Amino acid sequence: MKTVTLNNGITMPQLGFGVWQVDESEAGPAVEKALEVGYRSIDTAAIYKNERGVGQALKNTHIPREELFITTKVWNGDQGFDETLRAFDASLEKLGLDYLDLYLIHWPTPEYDTYIETYKALEKLYHDGRVRAIGVCNFDSVHVERILEECEVTPALNQVECHPYLAQHELKEFCKTSDIYVEAWSPLMQGGDVLEHHVIQSLARKHSKTPAQVILRWHLQRDTIAIPKSVTPARIEENFNVFDFELTTQDMQKIDSIDRNERQGPHPSEMNAR
Repeated sequence: MKTVTLNNGITMPQLGFGVWQVDESEAGPAVEKALEVGYRSIDTAAIYKNERGVGQALKNTHIPREELFITTKVWNGDQGFDETLRAFDASLEKLGLDYLDLYLIHWPTPEYDTYIETYKALEKLYHDGRVRAIGVCNFDSVHVERILEECEVTPALNQVECHPYLAQHELKEFCKTSDIYVEAWSPLMQGGDVLEHHVIQSLARKHSKTPAQVILRWHLQRDTIAIPKSVTPARIEENFNVFDFELTTQDMQKIDSIDRNERQGPHPSEMNAR
């Protein structure tokens, strides 16, 4: 497993396991399989309603806590300083943990303009030693700029939708100059038609790998953190086996060229659901 070093010196696995849209009953077995395969970074969120399932898997594992990297997120309806502190306690209890490795604001919800005070609550949790790193999720550069201007702690990462059809070139460059890692949710476009694109298919044949493995390798070589999701044991293993080959510069350029700026999820400036 390759790791990255966040801006506060904390190391994090570059390939993690996501549980978005995984039912509570399936989350435990899926995470247990992921840990068995070799994943050490698990990404969940309060709104996923599966933190207890993830927590059960963590309780069942014999892997030392210090070898795990656990992320969750505060939901939009729990934003605000005091509300965020309460939401953090609730997530920690469901996960059965004493501390988190990474805590994120799930969306900026600009209509309500509470993400600054929410982030200041994250800063308190960070300074109190209850979380090892803090960051944001689904933030555009304009939202990140406000954090940098009005808060003290630079976000460790920004988790956003990112895949070959939404390569996020400009946002990645902005985050890089601000020493903020980009983490890709939906790195495989939820198994969408990008897997059938002729460029991806041809590279899969070239490297004797699956289309999903080619795309995950593209993410890793772009210095992006990726968190693919699956509840299928064979797919969980497949998505992890991406460290035994390398794409060439030309391969990378071919994948870069199929960017369509095409989202599956909402635009950060327009997502205000609570």
